[in-house]
Amino acid sequence: MAKKDYYEVLGLSKDADEKEIKSAFRKLAKQYHPDLNPDNKEAEAKFKEVNEAYEVLSDSDKKAKYDKFGHAAFDPNQGFGGGGFSGGGFGGFEDIFGDIFGDMFGGGGRSSQRTGPRPGSDLKLKIDITFEEAAFGTKKEIKINRVEKCSTCDGSGAKKGTSKKTCSTCGGTGTVRTVQRTPFGQFASTQTCSTCRGTGEIVENPCTSCNGTGKEKKSRNITINIPAGVDTNSVLPLRGEGNHGDKGAPAGDL
Repeated sequence: MAKKDYYEVLGLSKDADEKEIKSAFRKLAKQYHPDLNPDNKEAEAKFKEVNEAYEVLSDSDKKAKYDKFGHAAFDPNQGFGGGGFSGGGFGGFEDIFGDIFGDMFGGGGRSSQRTGPRPGSDLKLKIDITFEEAAFGTKKEIKINRVEKCSTCDGSGAKKGTSKKTCSTCGGTGTVRTVQRTPFGQFASTQTCSTCRGTGEIVENPCTSCNGTGKEKKSRNITINIPAGVDTNSVLPLRGEGNHGDKGAPAGDL
C-alpha cells in the first residue's frame, strides 16, 4: 500500500512552517494516543502514522529530502541513503511528548516542575492628572485595596497557639512525582501537591480571622511620585506594592 503524503497526514499544506507542523502534531498525537484509545487498533495505527510524518517534517534535513524526493528519499532500495526511521526511538520527541503528557495527566512533562510558593499577583490602577501635573511632575496620594499578610496569625494561617503540620502527601516538599507508563517508555512528572497546594504544610486549626489563608484584604493610602514629562498611558511600576505572596514569596507589583 502506498504511503500517505506526510503533509496530508498532519492536515497541512506544503508551505507549513515549523510552528504549524508542531501544533498539528500535538493535536493529532493527543487525539490518537493509545492511552486515550485503549484497544483501538485503528487509532494506534493512525498515531504511528502521525508520529512518522512528524519525525520527517520536524527535521530540516529530512524535510528537505522529502520535499525533493518524496517517500523515495527514505527507501534504502532507491539508493538515496536516507537512513530510514528510528522505529522505537523517540528521544527527539521528549520535549513535545512531555508537553502532551503534561496536558493529558494534569502535570508537567518529563522534567517540568511547578514548585514553591506563588508570588503575589500584580495590581493595576489608573490615575488621571492635569496637563500641568504631567508637564512639571507631582505627587499623588492614592488608595489601593490589596491582599496583605494576616495581622492575627502573621500570615501562618494557623490559629493562635497552634502551628502548621508537615504535609504527609508530599513530605513537606510541596511537590509529588508521578510516573506514567506509555508505549514509548516511562514519563515522570513532578507536580504541585494538591493536598497542600505546594506549600508543604497543612493547617489543621485555621485562623478565625483569615480562615487559614494567612491573608486579609486591606485598604492602604500610598504616595507616588509622578515625574515631569510623563505621557498618556505611561506605566509607573511600584515594586512590591501588589498583593501579598504565599509563604514568604515576594509581593506583586503595582
